[in-house]
Amino acid sequence: MTLSGPIARTLVLADFEKSGARALASELELWLGKRGIVVEVRPEVRAFARGAVGPRPDLLVVLGGDGAILSAVRAFSAAPVPILGINLGQVGFLASTPAESWREALASVLAGEAIVEPRMRIEAEWESEGQRRHALALNEFTLQRSAQQGMIQAALWAGPDWVTNYRADGVIVATPSGSTAYSLSAGGPILEPSLEALVVTPICPQALSNRPLVLPAGVELTLRVDSAASDPVLAVDGHEYHRLAEGAMVQVRRHPVAVPMLWMRGMDPYRRLRERLGWAGGPNREMPERAE
Repeated sequence: MTLSGPIARTLVLADFEKSGARALASELELWLGKRGIVVEVRPEVRAFARGAVGPRPDLLVVLGGDGAILSAVRAFSAAPVPILGINLGQVGFLASTPAESWREALASVLAGEAIVEPRMRIEAEWESEGQRRHALALNEFTLQRSAQQGMIQAALWAGPDWVTNYRADGVIVATPSGSTAYSLSAGGPILEPSLEALVVTPICPQALSNRPLVLPAGVELTLRVDSAASDPVLAVDGHEYHRLAEGAMVQVRRHPVAVPMLWMRGMDPYRRLRERLGWAGGPNREMPERAE
């Protein structure tokens, strides 16, 4: 799937705390301007996500790491914008384009040759202080203990079916995008980004038999807080934190609108995994011949 429609307006969100971000933003602005594209450069990605975003651009270029991408997604959560992430961070599963390849990546976008990778989001609903709360996540929702308490006890349902009870430091419900984030650190599996599935990963469970689960994206999950020494927390993509009371029930389901992430040809998901995780002896190993 490629991007359709012309690019007339581009918003560049740059994490100026990253080395080289300020200079790269200036280069991008000049390069795009020479091609007749209206460009706006905004620093401080996280602050931008909390304020008024202004006119909707045709393309969003994010200079930074995956945290900057998550902030950019939140800024346009109601109507997602195609995002090209240029990696200036440590790992960069969402920010897929190497900084040295930004010209090739942008040229492919303008030529209509960039690949669109729809990234599934999830939404959560829960009751708090007599009000119905709602949140969206690209990576994950995490039910976790507070800093002052021990393990929490929680029950999980998939639709009407009870799955299991957890006694753990927390439980992660992740998307395929989130499978390479917190869930991976907690021992969860890696999902190919285009899969429509959910990963449920317990964090340091007391019972070693509690293992990560991969479930269909169409099922609604319910997590109930059965016991906690103090109020646990629902974390949204590691950016927002909401306190929950004992007995709280959190419903998690697939959101109907995906986020269009862009990558240029040659930067497929498997290459990203090889390079980010150092598979096959490192990123520079030659591709083997395919057996017929």
